[in-house]
Amino acid sequence: MTVRVLLADDQALLRATFRMLIDSYPDLEVVAEAAEGTEAVALTRAHRPDVVVMDIRMPGTDGLAATEAICADPDLADVRVLVLTTFQTDEHVARALRAGAGGFLGKDASADALVDGIRTVAAGDALLSPAATRALIARFLATPEPGAAPGDLAVLTAREREVTALVAQGRSNAEIAAELVVSPLTVRTHVQRAKTKLGARDRAQLVVLAYQSGLVRARE
Repeated sequence: MTVRVLLADDQALLRATFRMLIDSYPDLEVVAEAAEGTEAVALTRAHRPDVVVMDIRMPGTDGLAATEAICADPDLADVRVLVLTTFQTDEHVARALRAGAGGFLGKDASADALVDGIRTVAAGDALLSPAATRALIARFLATPEPGAAPGDLAVLTAREREVTALVAQGRSNAEIAAELVVSPLTVRTHVQRAKTKLGARDRAQLVVLAYQSGLVRARE
């Protein structure tokens, strides 16, 4: 299966470089390019890519507003957003994740990290990188924005809450399976049921809900 990618960045040279890199892999394909946020949203609706690689700082409508528009559109529920930026401030990352982004990478990431990141987000997994900022991100996520309505964790079973908490701590399915002495398939099933019950788009939103609900608390 080919992962279809839309590039949103105001630097044409950077887009061209990313396109050459991504198109060099047989399982990845760039289907469109946008130079600013409004165009990114329009092209996402036109092409329905699997992943939008979104720069935060762009003229006009920025990448954060574009991410919010894409993730709020029910017709684009299957589209994942990977935020790629030189501005790795925790406020920006937290807002992008709250909006529904599947994760973020710095523009200084290696080519392999970018490709792996696209594949990770396309699969519905969370990509919170670099790992050193995770605790700071968590502190921002732990404080809901005014008017925010975190999912009601009461709808989850005790096991689903336990698995959701471990997901929010950054554990992989294999690590969770080993800790709970169950199969990775069982973990995947619990994760999927938790996402469905809470209305989470993907694993990253499950992390956001876990922090905002108080199920997991940020470490100092």
